[in-house]
Amino acid sequence: MLAAQRLRAGAAPPRRCLRRAPLRVRAVAAPIVPQPGECPLFQDREGKIIPAMCADYGFRSGSGRLYQESYGEVPKDVWQLAKDNFRHEFVQMRRSTRYPPTDLVPPSNPIAKALYAASGAVASGFGSLDKALEEAKVLAPLEPPPTLSALETKEFKQIRATLDTLQLDAADVTAVEQRRIAAAGGDMQSPLWVKLPFYALCWVLDVVYDKKPIEKFWVLETVARIPYFAYISILHLYESLGFWRAGAELRKIHFAEEWNEMHHLQIMESLGGDRAWFDRFVAEHAAILYYWVLILFYLVSPKMAYNFMERVEHHAADTYTAFLERNASTLATIPPPLVALHYYYSDDLYLFDEFQTGSRHTAPRRPRCETLLDVFNNIRDDENEHVKTMIACQESTIAKDIAASQQRPSPK
Repeated sequence: MLAAQRLRAGAAPPRRCLRRAPLRVRAVAAPIVPQPGECPLFQDREGKIIPAMCADYGFRSGSGRLYQESYGEVPKDVWQLAKDNFRHEFVQMRRSTRYPPTDLVPPSNPIAKALYAASGAVASGFGSLDKALEEAKVLAPLEPPPTLSALETKEFKQIRATLDTLQLDAADVTAVEQRRIAAAGGDMQSPLWVKLPFYALCWVLDVVYDKKPIEKFWVLETVARIPYFAYISILHLYESLGFWRAGAELRKIHFAEEWNEMHHLQIMESLGGDRAWFDRFVAEHAAILYYWVLILFYLVSPKMAYNFMERVEHHAADTYTAFLERNASTLATIPPPLVALHYYYSDDLYLFDEFQTGSRHTAPRRPRCETLLDVFNNIRDDENEHVKTMIACQESTIAKDIAASQQRPSPK
C-alpha cells in the first residue's frame, strides 16, 4: 500500500525495483536456410555448423515431416482425411505393381525368399490387371513416379547407394541378445501370453524384412510407439472415471516415450523406410492390432503390459547394437537427417529428459549428432533408457525416480 501511494505521488520507486538481471546471450540450435541448389545446414548450441542430408527419402516428406512446412496445423475432418489418404495410397499401390523399385536386395532367408518370389508374382499379376483396366478406361491413366531435381538426383543416388549397402543379419541380433542375457544372468521372466505376440512381431521383422534393415527399423518404430499410446489411453480413462488419479505423472512419462519413438520413426522415414506401399500396409495395420492387444494387457495386468514392452525395447536395443557393430564405418560417412538434428540439438529438451527415468540421478544426456553413426548410437541408447523405465514401472520405483529428478545435476 505504501509503495503504491509513493508511486501515485510521483516519488521514485524503491531502489530494488530498478535492478534488472544481467542480459545473457546464448547460442540457439537452429537450421540454416539453404540457398537454391544447396543442401541444408544446422547450427548446434555451441555454434558448430553441421551438414544435413540433402534429400528426404520418405514417402511422407515435406509437410509430413516434423519441424517443416505446415507442421502443427489442425487436421481436416476424418472423412476428408480418409478420402485424401485413400486416393494417395491407391495411386501408390498401383505404382507398386506397375513400377516396382529396382534397388531392392533379394532376401537370403528361405521363408523370406519364398515370400519375396510369391509377392513378385502377385504384384506382376495385379500390374497386368491394372494396365488392362486402364486401357478399358475403368481406371485413370497412371503416371510414372515423378523425377527429382538435378541436385536431389545426384545426392539421392549417392546416399541411396550407400544406404543400400547397410546390412543386418538376424543371426547377429540373436548373438547380441544371447550376450545380453548371459551378462544379466538369465532372461527376463514373462508368461506365455506375453511372449506369443512378442515372438510374432520378431518373426515378421526377421523374415519379411530380411536384407531390408531401414525398412525393418521403420516397422519396428511404428509398432514400438503404440503401446505407450495405449497406456496413456487407459490411464486417462481411469482418471476420468475416478478409478485411479495417481497416474498423471505416468501419462507424462509415457507421452515423452511416445514422442521419442515418434522421432525415431521419422528418422527412419527420412532414410526411406516407408517407401514401399506393402511396408506401410503391414506396419500401420500391425500398429492398430498391437494397440488393442496392449489395451487388453493393461486392463488385465499393467505390470505384464510393461513386461511386454520391456521385451520389445530389449529387442530394439539388441537390433540396433547388431546393426551398429556391422555398419559403423559406413554410417560414419553419411550426414544425419534434419529431423534428427532438430530433436537431439533442440533447445527445449524437456520431453527428451522426461522419459529417462533410469538416469534421473545423473546429469542429463546431451548426445552428439554429427553423422548417421551418431544418430543410430543415440537411438540405441534411447531404447536402453526405455528398458530402464519399463523395469521401474514393473517394480513400482517410478515415484522414487521422479523424486530423484529434483536433485539431478544441471547439464553442463
